[in-house]
Amino acid sequence: MMAMMKNSDFRILIIDDNVAIHEDYRKTLALKDLADKNLLELESELFGDSRPEVQTENFNIDCALQGREGIDMAIRAKNEGRPYAVAFVDGRMPPGLDGIETIRELWQACPDIQVVLCTAYSDYSWRDVQKMLGESDSLVILKKPFDTVEVVQLAHALTRKWALDQEIQGRLHKLAFYDGLTGLPNRTLFLDRLEMVLQMGKRHGQAGALLFLDVDHFKRINDTLGHKVGDHLLKLLSQRMTACLRATDTVARLHCQDVIARMGGDEFSVILPCLEQPDEATTVALRLAEQLTQPIDVDGNQVSLTTSIGITYFPEDGNDVETLLKNADLAMFNAKHKGPNAVMFYQESMNIAVMKRLTMENHLRQAIMRNEFSLHYQPQISLSTGQLIGFEALLRWNSPELGAVPPLDFIPLAEENGMIVTIGEWVLRTACAQARSWIEQGLPLQRMAVNVSLRQFLHNEFTQIVSQVLVESSLAPEQLELEITESMIMSDPPGVIRTLHELKDQGVQIAIDDFGTGYSSLGRLRDLPIDCLKIDRSFVKGISMGMRHEPILNAVMIMAAGMGLRVIAEGVETQEQVDFLRTCQCPEAQGYLFSRPLNDADATSFLQENRQF
Repeated sequence: MMAMMKNSDFRILIIDDNVAIHEDYRKTLALKDLADKNLLELESELFGDSRPEVQTENFNIDCALQGREGIDMAIRAKNEGRPYAVAFVDGRMPPGLDGIETIRELWQACPDIQVVLCTAYSDYSWRDVQKMLGESDSLVILKKPFDTVEVVQLAHALTRKWALDQEIQGRLHKLAFYDGLTGLPNRTLFLDRLEMVLQMGKRHGQAGALLFLDVDHFKRINDTLGHKVGDHLLKLLSQRMTACLRATDTVARLHCQDVIARMGGDEFSVILPCLEQPDEATTVALRLAEQLTQPIDVDGNQVSLTTSIGITYFPEDGNDVETLLKNADLAMFNAKHKGPNAVMFYQESMNIAVMKRLTMENHLRQAIMRNEFSLHYQPQISLSTGQLIGFEALLRWNSPELGAVPPLDFIPLAEENGMIVTIGEWVLRTACAQARSWIEQGLPLQRMAVNVSLRQFLHNEFTQIVSQVLVESSLAPEQLELEITESMIMSDPPGVIRTLHELKDQGVQIAIDDFGTGYSSLGRLRDLPIDCLKIDRSFVKGISMGMRHEPILNAVMIMAAGMGLRVIAEGVETQEQVDFLRTCQCPEAQGYLFSRPLNDADATSFLQENRQF
């Protein structure tokens, strides 16, 4: 509810060409004579004993003799932040503007002002007024001659109406231009301020910077601690950033106001105007990153976060809002891929990389329909018998426009945009069908290994798809081995463990790929329904290279044997590595020493030859 304001808080403007009338208004609105008594009696009749308290201070009265003078006074008052609430305007003020013309211009300059048009009965009819000024609830016509009580009543009613309008407009302004959670400017207001800063910069030759900040892995906070904790954390982060910006202002920039806004979710933007040196933006960015890294206690939970920050300068990197936003977002995107707490500056080469990425993404969306994907198969060898026991299916993409695209380029892209789910299903169907074809030909294949991404693994229909593919291909479940990375297990996203158990119930084998790079808990591994550990190639490469990996490999073999798990060593390239792996009783291996990945025809020949290593 609107707080009660004193009469002296309201400014009233009298526009009348008669000086004596000015004095009459001052006496009337002083509320110290009969008018005050009559008003109190009237309010008593209306409200009884619960009538609102009436202040007896004067309204703040200013007077003008002509319409133009009054309009100038209203504009000046608005610019000073002390606007008039009500204007009493005389209908005729020769030789200048009349009342209607004065009100029209007054509303153009001050749309919120409440107006009383004081006019004789012969001047204007209500229909004339509506035709000339339009319909408005901010206009009252007071016909001459009028009683002082009418003036006092209108002053009370219209000043309260103006105050209520101001409060409502303030609330609407806050809803429209400020973030409801953090109280920071929202995207709409931020873009308006950025446009203003750019225009000022062009006018005065000032440089500045735009920062984009994204909190790393914030989704995990909402998923693990709940959205209530996440919202509380965003409030605390916004407070830290606001305080940090004040602390980093240099003497040269104290006259310029930094602007920080919440752009949505866990993304924030900062405008740094009036930069004397470019490295001032670096100082601010590093200080923001440092402050956000400090542990925060949220509802009893100790939380540590990192952020990725992109910086673009103006006018060097662009002098319009759209270009700067795009460049800052590009820089932030590259910072996020660089690592936690990274700060990156926009570079023109980023646009080239983005265009390459967009081109690749457009072609990738058509690759399945155009039959551009294929599978290659890398043999997995038993080190005890020297014979092939399985293949790992590896995806390849040969685009007519882009040529042979490396998996390290297109697979991460497919994972980010969600296409990996469709592509992964194609890989699974193709690999299982090929495995069944080889088995039906009597070729010695015991197992087909297929890599699965986290996004694919967490898809709510993944286990049903696996079951359906096994039925369609007539491949036995134990002949399919799904490979998931160690980091997928250790990150413990909801649904991974459940899916593992569902797959195990089907009889499908599970292998942990890149083992040794994800800081696994042995106790955790013991409780997981897995069948095989694939030793990362970095450990195999370190054999006999003085990298102290040999004792680690020995320990892994002993541990795996004790847990009843198979082990496959990846990246085997020399006979020396094979000899060591056999010494420490590693069961299986794969790598270029045995064979590079083969297309289906060459893989068929490899099976038919039934080589022994």
